[in-house]
Amino acid sequence: MTTYSFMNFNATLDGPGGVISLGAGAGVAEEGFTIEFSEDADTMKTGADGTPVHSLSASKAGKLTLRLMKTSPTNALLSAMYNFQRTSPANWGQNVFTATDTVRGDVYTCQLVAFTRFPKNDYAKEAGLIEWDFNAGIIDPSLAAGL
Repeated sequence: MTTYSFMNFNATLDGPGGVISLGAGAGVAEEGFTIEFSEDADTMKTGADGTPVHSLSASKAGKLTLRLMKTSPTNALLSAMYNFQRTSPANWGQNVFTATDTVRGDVYTCQLVAFTRFPKNDYAKEAGLIEWDFNAGIIDPSLAAGL
């Protein structure tokens, strides 16, 4: 399949304080989502004689960035969830983020997710966007799994 549409993208943030739908209809900005790992899976060293050795990192940690329109009602939901989770360490870092592209078959499951900070908020001539950043302890990706 050669066609992509954000309309086929579904995402949720599930954790203490609620479940929030973050896909189409949530007021996601044009720039959308970014999911990235914190470090490389492989480190290679080369010996004096040119022999290489690979080291596989066990880390699956990474970062999620969600960009919402300034006027998105989802900002209020995330704000309430953030404030609730800050009330106790028992609530912190317990979120699960899932994202799927139902047509392409892409699936991301992120566990042990925490807000990094409350987002900055600019007031300017144009509305702009609000960026929510999260740290994820474990990211399990699968691209085009359903194809």
